[in-house]
Amino acid sequence: MPDSDADAPVTAYVTAPRDAAADLASRLVDARLAACVNVVDCTSTYRWDDAVHEDEEAILFAKTTADRYPALAERLAGWHPHDVPCIERIDAADAHGPFAAWCAGAVVDAE
Repeated sequence: MPDSDADAPVTAYVTAPRDAAADLASRLVDARLAACVNVVDCTSTYRWDDAVHEDEEAILFAKTTADRYPALAERLAGWHPHDVPCIERIDAADAHGPFAAWCAGAVVDAE
């Protein structure tokens, strides 16, 4: 298990255009804001400007810690091509101890 609540694993759930997903994932890992990012293709159906839209998108599952999540969300909102990006936090209630420790070590702020 993590050493502290700040090291607790958190997953950011993000949707993005498919052509932006790989870049966003790489930037998050490179900036040490995410330990890893899984990218999964999806189709999103949503209401925007009073009309229903359907777009081919990607879901990014970015693994980070509770401590690093605010910086991840802020930076991601700036990088994201949408004006109102979907960025949601999922807290891990019972993460596998070795995974939690690896995740915490991978997102240590190098600054």
